[in-house]
Amino acid sequence: MGQYRFETLAIHQGQDRQEGRQSRGIPVYRTTSYLFRDTEHAANLFALKELGNIYTRLMNPTTDILEQRVAALEGGAAALGLASGTAAIFYSIINLAKVGDEIIAFNNLYGGTYSQFVDILPHHGITVRLIDPNNWDQFEKAVNEKTRALFVETIGNPTLGVTDLEEAARRAHKHGIPLVVDNTFATPWLCRPIEYGADIVVHSLTKWIGGHGGAIGGIVVDAGNFDWSNPKFALYNEPDTGYHGLRFGHDLGGLQKLAYILRMRVVPLRNLGAALSPDNSWIFLQGLESLNLRMDRHSQNALEIARRLKKHPQVDWVIHPSLEGDPNKKLADKYLPRGAGGMVVFGIKGGSEKGAKFIDALQLFSHVANVGDSKSLAIHPATTTHSQLSEAQQREAGLDPSLVRLSIGLEHVEDIWEDITQAFEKAN
Repeated sequence: MGQYRFETLAIHQGQDRQEGRQSRGIPVYRTTSYLFRDTEHAANLFALKELGNIYTRLMNPTTDILEQRVAALEGGAAALGLASGTAAIFYSIINLAKVGDEIIAFNNLYGGTYSQFVDILPHHGITVRLIDPNNWDQFEKAVNEKTRALFVETIGNPTLGVTDLEEAARRAHKHGIPLVVDNTFATPWLCRPIEYGADIVVHSLTKWIGGHGGAIGGIVVDAGNFDWSNPKFALYNEPDTGYHGLRFGHDLGGLQKLAYILRMRVVPLRNLGAALSPDNSWIFLQGLESLNLRMDRHSQNALEIARRLKKHPQVDWVIHPSLEGDPNKKLADKYLPRGAGGMVVFGIKGGSEKGAKFIDALQLFSHVANVGDSKSLAIHPATTTHSQLSEAQQREAGLDPSLVRLSIGLEHVEDIWEDITQAFEKAN
């Protein structure tokens, strides 16, 4: 469907109208397994000589539509749905790095990603070197012969720093490594990192792509451009004993450009099992159909709330990448011209104690550990989503203890602002 534009692809891409015959809606395939035509067909599927359905831990027709659709919207070659955004991040790393390898990542990461990189990957023999965002001198000092990827977020969580994607891709490729981008906060409607040189794009589907707080899921998109035959990537150049010596960087024939995403499907997903349920895939497909409309409104509402917060006497500082005077404004204008998403963070005068009172006083906003819902949400990250980080680690990542995180929803902007105003009054 390459002739169609984003809005049309978001509604139609991936669905075969002949499949199912009578169903205009997407069917949910609640099945564990699939019939083989004969023993030869079964053997070919397991040997990767033929593509097709084997078992829902590996693939599912409903999830396949989701994967095709997100890949198309990101401008990628293929995608793989997973049980959560966290699983997607973990698989994106272990699918290219092994014991003794290293990753470089910006330090303005979601708290769960930070902990995964600092506390879990080292137990698997993978070292993650954290650097300041867009600090390319630090990058050049950190990169070495063991480095296997650069990992960044398009918009950092929760401090909302914007990554210079073109420069990140240039630096990564100069050293022969891929650029991995978590694009959750932007979604492909606001930014398509592959257009700026990214090789792998990761999403938490749970957030704006789903859009309604109804399901947990993640996805990894492969641009299909990186050359995995580079000898430094042992996982792609050494024979895989699980597939009779197949070398994923060399032996896939016409599917060679999909080496990364195919290996992720048949090695980590097949053997570790973080499979996305078909019901959740269906939920995310509903969200995708209105993604562009919702992201425009999220961005408009968030920018207006940020402008009003900036003038409020009980606010020390405000961050929203599109806000006039924000240090990220120049990068946001380049990479996020349609809008900078639905997130606003601010520092409340009186610190974390006053911030807690403010959150407790909110009525329209929901106090939850989530973002990207149609409903407005609020939380104090230092004591919740990023509480696993020490205070020093929080400050290193730019997370001030007074920071309040708002995920601005689709309600009328005046109702959102009135709730914020009354919460300030009660907190004071």
